[in-house]
Amino acid sequence: MSEDKKYLTKEGLEKITAELHHLKTVRRREISDKIEEAVKLGDISENAEYHEAKDEQGMNEAKIRELEEVFNNAELIANGLGTKKCVSVGCTIEVKIDSTTKKYTIVGPSEANPSQGLISNESPIGQAFLGKKIGESVEVEAPAGLIKYKVLSIQ
Repeated sequence: MSEDKKYLTKEGLEKITAELHHLKTVRRREISDKIEEAVKLGDISENAEYHEAKDEQGMNEAKIRELEEVFNNAELIANGLGTKKCVSVGCTIEVKIDSTTKKYTIVGPSEANPSQGLISNESPIGQAFLGKKIGESVEVEAPAGLIKYKVLSIQ
């Protein structure tokens, strides 16, 4: 098992806890019922329903192990209140890109969702922002070319 810290917000930890509970209780029971029904059909060596249910069981158990690793290595990050001096995991920052402004929250990789402004601290852009102060600029190489950001605020 990995010893790497998994940065999570309170909301992210709650989401993982709920999903883990669902997979261990509801989903395991559903899959167990499918296996039981498939066994009743007879010869399991050529029983597609049985093999499909066993595959589902394997995928469910793999997902449980993955979530347990995240949960066991979770380090809770506080959502910033007020202005901070430099960008760190858990901060929400406002940045200027050309003539537009955007807001990003720096989160752990398991919560990242760039389309919602949730940027992983391990991504190139997240790493570039870490440690920066208000007024500092960051350049990030993207598939579209070099993008320059200016940090306007940190919360």
